[in-house]
Amino acid sequence: MYEFTRSIQLLADVDPLQYPGPAWSPYVVGGLIGLLSMLTFYFSNKPLGASTAYARVAGLIGLQVAPRHTRSLHYFRDNPPKIGWELMLVLSAIAGAFLSAWTGGELTGKFLPVMWQDRFGADSHLLRAAVAFAGGLLMAFGARMAGGCTSGHGISGTLQLAIGSWVSAICFFIGGIIAAMLMYSM
Repeated sequence: MYEFTRSIQLLADVDPLQYPGPAWSPYVVGGLIGLLSMLTFYFSNKPLGASTAYARVAGLIGLQVAPRHTRSLHYFRDNPPKIGWELMLVLSAIAGAFLSAWTGGELTGKFLPVMWQDRFGADSHLLRAAVAFAGGLLMAFGARMAGGCTSGHGISGTLQLAIGSWVSAICFFIGGIIAAMLMYSM
């Protein structure tokens, strides 16, 4: 309990307007995300979200590996696998993350973060890749079960004042706080 109280005290001592590292302003980025969400609603009449892209990529892969089975799935009958704007959003988010890290001076070129190396060693590349892959699978499964991902619920759904999205967003934060406490208390 002492560690948790100390962490809260350390956070309280930090001025949120004075981030010590090179980074983009969270206010500018938040405004740009809001603008992107508005433009997405305006031009496509659909909410902003990324998890559909993963399902569609899985469908495209399925068409190459097991086309008859993939076509027989109910989801892909209603939502045929294709390269749509959702996939472009995911690819743009990856490109934007690279651009942000590069222009913010935070592009390290390292596969393993220092905290990971301290816990699992500098030669744990395969473990890191396996954990990232497993985490991605769990995240995609959770997004499908929840009817949307963090961007779909956390941005678009809350903007529409959807109760389910607000509950999801609150749970995202609770889960993130618990995960951070577990990661940084060990």
